[in-house]
Amino acid sequence: MNQFPKLLIFAGIVLIVVGLLWMAGGRFLNLGRLPGDIVVEKENFKFYFPIVTCILISVVLSLAFSLFRWLNR
Repeated sequence: MNQFPKLLIFAGIVLIVVGLLWMAGGRFLNLGRLPGDIVVEKENFKFYFPIVTCILISVVLSLAFSLFRWLNR
């Protein structure tokens, strides 16, 4: 069997799990409003840059992909 359909199935399962965790954990973990995220508010202007959130997501994804690669050896 080709590897691409297996990859798509795995990616779909991962997205479903992440979506469910995001829905359930959204009440407890205020992802997107972490300390260190940059917010500039003026009269008619609001600029928001979630730098700490981006770093946190990057670290979690890097760990997940390295674990996936380690398990596929």
